[in-house]
Amino acid sequence: MTDLLFRDIAIVDGTGGPRTRGDVLIRDGRIAETGPPGAIGPGAKVLPVAPGSVLAPGFIDMHAHSDLALLTDPGHLPKITQGVTTEVIGQDGLSYAPIDDAALAVVRRQIAGWNGNPADFDFSWRTVAQYLDRLDEGITPNAAYLVPQGTLRLLVVGSEQRAATTAEIDRMCALLAQSLDEGAVGMSSGLTYTPGMYADTGELAALCSVVAAYGGFYAPHTRSYGAGALEAYAEMVGLAESTGCALHLTHATMNFGVNRGRAPELLALLARARADGCDITLDTYPYLPGSTTLSALLPSWAMSGGPDAALARLDDPAERARITADVDVNGSDGCHGVTVEWETIQISGVGDDALAEHVGRTVAEIAADRGAAPAEVFFDLLRRDQLATTILQHVGHEENVRAIMVDPGHMGGSDGLLVGARPHPRAWGTFPRYLSRYVRELGVLGLEECVHHLTGRPAARLRLADRGLVRTGYAADLVVFDPATIHDTATFEHPQQQARGIQHVLVNGELAVADGAATGARAGRALRMDATRQETR
Repeated sequence: MTDLLFRDIAIVDGTGGPRTRGDVLIRDGRIAETGPPGAIGPGAKVLPVAPGSVLAPGFIDMHAHSDLALLTDPGHLPKITQGVTTEVIGQDGLSYAPIDDAALAVVRRQIAGWNGNPADFDFSWRTVAQYLDRLDEGITPNAAYLVPQGTLRLLVVGSEQRAATTAEIDRMCALLAQSLDEGAVGMSSGLTYTPGMYADTGELAALCSVVAAYGGFYAPHTRSYGAGALEAYAEMVGLAESTGCALHLTHATMNFGVNRGRAPELLALLARARADGCDITLDTYPYLPGSTTLSALLPSWAMSGGPDAALARLDDPAERARITADVDVNGSDGCHGVTVEWETIQISGVGDDALAEHVGRTVAEIAADRGAAPAEVFFDLLRRDQLATTILQHVGHEENVRAIMVDPGHMGGSDGLLVGARPHPRAWGTFPRYLSRYVRELGVLGLEECVHHLTGRPAARLRLADRGLVRTGYAADLVVFDPATIHDTATFEHPQQQARGIQHVLVNGELAVADGAATGARAGRALRMDATRQETR
């Protein structure tokens, strides 16, 4: 590898401290030397930088849905062109390791809307170690993996809505321990998604105790971000208190009309728990709408038994009537305990191209054109698309977004889905949007503070031994951007657009983006937790 040199550049080092100016030498994938301007002698290739640019650690996406895209899309443009050099995958309690043949068949169908379901793809791994080895064959950014609690439950209990037995909990704990031994950094849950949502607090506590013993963290998608949001957060805080497990609240939002302006109540809950010794952090995306699958709106009982059982219920008039009552009158637990507001549900992607005409439209609009009830359109799309439809859910509040992003444990996470014709723009724009809208335009965060949120702070949560800072000896995961021009160009109408203002991105010392263009380099690798040393490398 050629030695690379940044000469006399402004450095925002990821600690949150004030920027400095200096030289930074890159050798053999690492930051070999730093010094004041002109201190590093000749012999390296000097990388040109635009006037006014800053050098920062590469951004760490604490909530990514790139579990397959890392392998199927070598360029990985949505993330690398944002300056993301590490992603945390295995999110929301459902992913592809550990797995067996039967569980894989269910997972592939259930989260096709998150990751696609490529027919000819080689899913030959079965353990977390084997999956991480596959990543090591060549990916664009680095990746750390969370063990998905819903997948553990699917492997041991199945898709049924019932309590796990003591023996089953023991088996899930053993699988979790093996996966953490193999390098996973913690555990995720999706507690509005089946089958993970069927776990009670005691089952989760048993699993969190294992995570705590390995020095990992628990990243739950809680049971509600709507009517029961504060109670759901309190349950997770209680798990941290009772088990000693570090807690990372992923996509920590307060959504729907019932939570307008209530973010301070969440932040007060977290402050009290931290004061009592709990280790609690969180991530958010800097947008108002959320994104998920259309099937996620179904009540939990309707998904019991897995995708085929759910589709069978949609063909039963009595079951459809019961579902309609939940989504339109009673409030569906799949919709966070509130009734579905169909005018907020916008189709963002479909698995069946024959349904492409609906992309970009709300369920309410489609229903009005058909002269049908929105619930009937809901059932029709789910059945015809075999549950693969993805949606945007326009239910957020700006005051909550701003309040949460200044929390002392806050980090950035895109939660970006990379499939569908019109995915959420956060998949392409999260990190530049933080730096343009919330730093430059609104001043909610200072530049150095925001970079700390996106780099040094998440690196500490992941226990990354040598990433997240511009520091001698650290891996050369770096981004060069212009604070005056960095900007997310991805919009809800045209979401798949590259950000502006990012000049260079290095992953493990190799240029993945040079002068604003992706190079095709695949220098990323799996980052594995070493429980004996309590660090990730």
